Amino acid sequence: MIYFAPEVAEELGALGVRPRDQYFAQRAAPMGAVGPGLVAATFFNFNPAMVARTVPSVWATASPGDVVNARLRAVDGALRRLLGEELLASPAVAESATLARRACEGATPEDRPLYAGHADLPWPDEPHLMLWHAVTLLREHRGDAHLHALVSAGLSGIEALVTHTATGTGFTIAFAQQSRGWSPEQWADAKARLAERGLLDGDALTPAGQELRREVEEHTTRMSVGPWRRLGADGIARLTEVSKPLSKAVLPAFAIEGVFAPRPARS
Repeated sequence: MIYFAPEVAEELGALGVRPRDQYFAQRAAPMGAVGPGLVAATFFNFNPAMVARTVPSVWATASPGDVVNARLRAVDGALRRLLGEELLASPAVAESATLARRACEGATPEDRPLYAGHADLPWPDEPHLMLWHAVTLLREHRGDAHLHALVSAGLSGIEALVTHTATGTGFTIAFAQQSRGWSPEQWADAKARLAERGLLDGDALTPAGQELRREVEEHTTRMSVGPWRRLGADGIARLTEVSKPLSKAVLPAFAIEGVFAPRPARS
C-alpha cells in the first residue's frame, strides 16, 4: 500500500527526499545508511546503475531514522483516509493486528536482510499501525525467501523480472522497464538468454518456463511457512475472515492503469 499512497510522497518530500529516491529510501531505511550495492542486491530486480544514481544522495538528505518515522506517519495518514475512523477503530483491525503479529513470531531472520532490518524496528502501539508493520514483516520475510528461490533457479534480477511479466499476471513490460531502470536493449538481451535456455518464446513462457516459475513459487513457499505454522490453520482462517473487509476497503485505491497486466475475467 505505502508504495502507492500519496501520503508517503508528502512525508518524504518534506524531508527533502526526491520522488525518484523515495521507494529506495523508505524500504532500505530499516537496514541503516546502506550503500547502493546492498540495496541493489536486496531489491534484486532493479538495475544496479539506477540504484547507484539514487541511493547515495538519500542519506545525505535524511537519516534512516527520519525516513522510518516519516513512513510510519504516512501509513497512519493513508490508513485513516482509506479505512475511515469507524473501520479503523473496529474490532476487525485489532484482531487482525493480534493475529498477524502472532504469525510474525514464527518468522526467522537468518539470511533475510530486509526482513531482519524491519524486524529490528519497534512495534507500533496502535492496532492499525501494528497490523501494517506485521504485514510488512511477512512481506519482507517471504520476499527474501523469493530471492533465494530465484537465484537457485539461475535467474538474474532482470531475467526474473522478464519471466514475471511473461506470466501475464504481474507488471506490464512498460512499467517493469521504466520502474526498474532497464533499457529495451537490456530487456531484449535478457529475453535472448532466456530463450536460449528454452524458457521463453517471444513474450510468453514456454512449458519449461512455466515449470520453472512454478518451482520458484513452491521453493519460496517452503521457505516461508514458519509464520503460518505458528498461526495454525484456525488462526489463518480467522485472519483471512476478519481482514477481508480491510483489504476490500484499501485495494481499489491502487488499481493503477498500466502497472499490472489485466487479469483474465472469471467465468
